Amino acid sequence: METPEDWARNIFGQRASSYATSETHTNPQVLARVVSMAAPKPDWNALDVATGTGHTAFALSPHVASVIGVDLTPEMLAEAERLSVERSLTNVRFETADAHDLPFEDNRFQLVTCRRAAHHFSDLRSALDEMRRVLGSDGRLVIDDRSVPEYDFVDRCMNLPDTYHDESHVREYRPGEWRRMLEHAGFEVEVVEPYVKHRPLCSLTEGVSAENVAKIHEALETLTAPQREVFNLIERDGQIYLNHWFVMVSATCR
Repeated sequence: METPEDWARNIFGQRASSYATSETHTNPQVLARVVSMAAPKPDWNALDVATGTGHTAFALSPHVASVIGVDLTPEMLAEAERLSVERSLTNVRFETADAHDLPFEDNRFQLVTCRRAAHHFSDLRSALDEMRRVLGSDGRLVIDDRSVPEYDFVDRCMNLPDTYHDESHVREYRPGEWRRMLEHAGFEVEVVEPYVKHRPLCSLTEGVSAENVAKIHEALETLTAPQREVFNLIERDGQIYLNHWFVMVSATCR
């Protein structure tokens, strides 16, 4: 049986070139906030887990001694390497690795980041344990990921279309779930910062099979009027828009 990690290698291998220029993944305001929450120091060694095409690693590189970006998907890492060469970065390198089994010794890093990827991990608790293991005693973790608010219907109605959008999707977690999981993994949570982006529906349907596009539309059509209001589901300029929820979290090792 295929795992979410198998699906991710396949799906993101096909999408790698688009992620190199993705507006979502290159968003300078969001990347700047990740760096701000990381509060990096010039002598730190950083690890970016599930780095994709390397945008978070690149944002960190001017502020730390070194960054290693790891990802499951060779095609993603090839794009990251290409972008790194274009930018003449000398303190960034990339390796193939699974977030659930990081190939580094204990206490190797002072900073670990993970952006827009954790909702694909088949066992997030295991991945968080690995991130805690490779961090030093004063280490810091910063997460930026898709999320859902503390409403059961939004949780259900957002996670379901994302499964149709991407078969490697596992779960978008509520802010409260993030806090509990991080504390369980041995972190002291500093900041849990939810935020919302109002995005076109095509961000969920682009590159998706006709069958799954129909399922996404069907899931949204079941929403009641009050629920549509929570999703801010509106039509503008001929396109349907809806809320997408995110969360940024910073935590330190206990």
